[in-house]
Amino acid sequence: MHSTARKRSIALAASFAATALVLAGCSSTDENTAGSDSDATSIVVSTFPFGVEEFQEAIFDPFTEATGIEVVVETGSNADRLSKLQLADGDPGIDVMLISDYYAALGQEDDLFQEFDATDVPNLENIADFAVEDAYFGPAYSYQLNGTIYNTDEVTAEEAADWDLYANPDYAGRLALPDIAVTAGQLALSGVGEAYGDGPYDIDTALSTMADWAPGILQFYSSSTEVTNLLTQGEIVAADSLSGFATTLVASGEPVAWTAPTEGRYMATNRAMIPTGAENVDGAYEFIEYLLSVEAQTASAELVGDLPVNLEATVPESIVDVVGDIATDPIAAGYSTLDPTELVSTRNDWVDRFAREVTSN
Repeated sequence: MHSTARKRSIALAASFAATALVLAGCSSTDENTAGSDSDATSIVVSTFPFGVEEFQEAIFDPFTEATGIEVVVETGSNADRLSKLQLADGDPGIDVMLISDYYAALGQEDDLFQEFDATDVPNLENIADFAVEDAYFGPAYSYQLNGTIYNTDEVTAEEAADWDLYANPDYAGRLALPDIAVTAGQLALSGVGEAYGDGPYDIDTALSTMADWAPGILQFYSSSTEVTNLLTQGEIVAADSLSGFATTLVASGEPVAWTAPTEGRYMATNRAMIPTGAENVDGAYEFIEYLLSVEAQTASAELVGDLPVNLEATVPESIVDVVGDIATDPIAAGYSTLDPTELVSTRNDWVDRFAREVTSN
C-alpha cells in the first residue's frame, strides 16, 4: 500500500519547475525570487469547517504574502463538499479541495479529480513516501493516528494499548468506541480485524469482536467533541480515538493521555486534490507546493495541530507530548494507511452491517 519506491507519477502534464522558487524564505535556494509566476490572482480552496481561523493564519495568509495569490475559502463536511462537486458537471468553481482520503478516493472513482506529479509540484519529492501513495491523485498534507485516549487516573498505559481493554468487565459501561461513519471508526474496525483476525479487511472477525464488546460500550460516538466531553466529565475512562483529540486535553493538564495500540495501527490522511475542470490549475500547483513546504508544515503543526508529512518540519511539543516519536516517522512506528480500493466498493455494506451487528447490541 505504501509507495516506497516513488515509481508513480501522480501524473499530469504542466510544468512547475519555478514553483519552489516563489516561496520567500522556504530555503536558501528561494532567496532570489519573490512573487508568483502564475497568472492567477486568486484561487478557491475548499476545506474542512473546523480550525479555519488557525489554518488561515498558518497557511492561507502566508501563501498570499509569498505569491500574491488571494485565497477564497469555502468550507463544509467531506460528504457535502463531494456531493457539490458531483453536481458541478465539470465546472467545480474550486481549484483545490482539502479532503479526507476515503472521500478523495470516492471522487476519483467519479473522475472528479485530476492527476499531477513532481514536475508540477516539486515538493512531492520532499515528503514522506506514504503521502504520495499510488492510490491517490493528490498528496497527503497531514495525517491522523488511531489509538486510545484514556484517563490516566483510571487506566494504565499498558491497558490502553491493548484492544482487550474494550472487553474488560472492570470498565463495562465506561468505554466509548467510534461509529464507523467517522474517520476513527474505520481505523478501529481495521485495527480489530488485524489484531483478532486475518488483517485490516477481515470484516467478519472485526464486527463479531466489536459486537461482543458492545454491551460494555457506553457510546458509539460521532464527533470529537462528544468523546472528549464524555472523558472530561468522567462518564468514560477510555475511548478509541484519533491522537489529535488528546492534544488540547493533555496541554491543559487534564489527567489524560493517548497511546497507540500494540497491534493494528492504522492512520488516515487528509489530501490536497485538484478538481477536474479547475479554473486556476497553476495557482493550485503553487498552493499545494506551499502547503507541503517545511515552513507551512511547521506552522500548520504548531497552529492547527496537523501532523506534518514533510519530515523536515518541526513538530511542536504539544504534539510530541501526545504521540512521542511516532510523529517523526509513523511508518517506522508500525502505522499503515488503508487501501481505498478495499474500502470504496464495500463501504455501504460495511456501514449497514456495523449498524445491524454492532451498535444495535
